[in-house]
Amino acid sequence: MSKKLITGIMVVLLFAGVGNLIAQETTDRGRGQRRTPAEGDRTNRPGFGSWLDEISKAYEQNDREKMGQLIEDMKTRMQRRREPGQGRGRQREGKPADRRATRRRSDRADAAVPAKSSPTAQAQAEKHILSVLEDLHENQRRGMMNVPPEDGRLLRLLTEAVGAKRVIEIGTSNGYSGIWFCLALRKTGGKLITYEIDADRAALARKNFKRAGVNEIVTLIEGDAHKEVTKLTGPIDILFLDADKEGNMDYLEKLLPLVRPGGLILAHNTSNLRGGMDDYLEAVTTNPDLETIFLNEQEQGMGVTLKKR
Repeated sequence: MSKKLITGIMVVLLFAGVGNLIAQETTDRGRGQRRTPAEGDRTNRPGFGSWLDEISKAYEQNDREKMGQLIEDMKTRMQRRREPGQGRGRQREGKPADRRATRRRSDRADAAVPAKSSPTAQAQAEKHILSVLEDLHENQRRGMMNVPPEDGRLLRLLTEAVGAKRVIEIGTSNGYSGIWFCLALRKTGGKLITYEIDADRAALARKNFKRAGVNEIVTLIEGDAHKEVTKLTGPIDILFLDADKEGNMDYLEKLLPLVRPGGLILAHNTSNLRGGMDDYLEAVTTNPDLETIFLNEQEQGMGVTLKKR
């Protein structure tokens, strides 16, 4: 390789900032961060030689774009060597294929996490219901102990996925979660029966159901749900518990026999208020006839229990 070519390459490397990395590498070695014999001199490895051949060819052809790409590639390689856990003086473990697999997993882990999406309406009626839900979340949620929107979407998704015809909700509040259920029940041809002990909240919920246009598929029962649910008959496709947490075990004992095989029992606040339902949580995780997982645990939490067939 001619002296002129070497000089030209070094000028480009210094201009791109790679020279600074090389200088820092030398400083690190001077501080006692030596390479082990197993690592050897990386600049003599086939990968570096191949890179040097490519950039020499690009220089001879005056291909500035290719040279830029190669320089960025080298900067990335050298930067990775300086990251924690990649320090010099540490013997690498595993076979080359294992290391490549580890790098691929690391690249996937570093990928950007998708941002939360917003629901999109399929038709005008759905668009209207979603707009009502948005307004309730923005202007009525204070003091109503509503589920967050992401949990509401989960209720809708599960209801439509299992083709639920009969949903029982304990704890109506202002009707927010009930309207999420109704988004699915409109499609499955199902009905919602919901219980609320507070008269003011029950009145507000009735207005909100009517405003969303789903009041025809909702039966709101005002009173103590512990007493009122004893009047129910089966089958129940989905049972949703979102009222007094310490009462969940009583609801489970009374209504589990009515839940159809393949039906779901959903319990809200399994993360932030789980202390009030220890007996319930033990029951749904130890009963061999049930299968339970917990979702959205980083927020309020939702317990999803399947009654096995």
